[in-house]
Amino acid sequence: MRVAEGFVVAEHDVAGVRDEGDTAEVRTTIDASRGCELLEQRVLRFAPGRSLDRTDGERQELLYVLDGTGTLELDGVRHALEPQTAAFVARGETYAVENDGPGELRVLSVFAPDEGLTPERRVTVRLADRPDESATADRTFRRLVCEETGCLGVTQFVGVIPPGRAPVHHHLYDEVVYVLDGKGVYHIGDDAVPLAPGTCIHLPPRVSHCLENTGAGELRVLGVFYPSGSPAAAYPGEYDNK
Repeated sequence: MRVAEGFVVAEHDVAGVRDEGDTAEVRTTIDASRGCELLEQRVLRFAPGRSLDRTDGERQELLYVLDGTGTLELDGVRHALEPQTAAFVARGETYAVENDGPGELRVLSVFAPDEGLTPERRVTVRLADRPDESATADRTFRRLVCEETGCLGVTQFVGVIPPGRAPVHHHLYDEVVYVLDGKGVYHIGDDAVPLAPGTCIHLPPRVSHCLENTGAGELRVLGVFYPSGSPAAAYPGEYDNK
């Protein structure tokens, strides 16, 4: 659904597409057709076995394992995949995913503009190995794929929102968000959109909003934004472009 600015959709409301001979069903949740010109968010559902080779000659791709285990083979080198593991595929690199089975391997993918990589580049990053950082209203986050781990131009992070509602704020970057766990409400303009696992959001830059955790436990989200920076870079109040 279109909201005041941006777009919100539930993963399960998006039809999946599977190429002949591939193990991957692709659900494109947010892209240019939904008003997001710079980022493309997709959910990849790999059946047991090995996928077809995948590559993109113009963009870099940031992956995050939601469920299941397997192996990412990137230009001939194998990397273990397990839940809460991120992976960074640079422009022009070729990879395939092998699902160990018996269940599905579900991965969130975001394509982003290519800004290059650094010598510190890491192909995979485990959430458990990254430090907590503080944001507004007692919220915390952990950056996964980012400049510190070798990816220029784009930041991928997992954010933790405690029960309650944060003040209205805005960011200067373009962002796509995927709700991992918990329930809440996305407040934007006059819209109040329910949040549940699998909710996908495009949040354009300079759009005033807030997320409210209406549950008793944590609300956890996976965010990817461009250009790169800190998720704590939030500016309070309504945006005034005058």
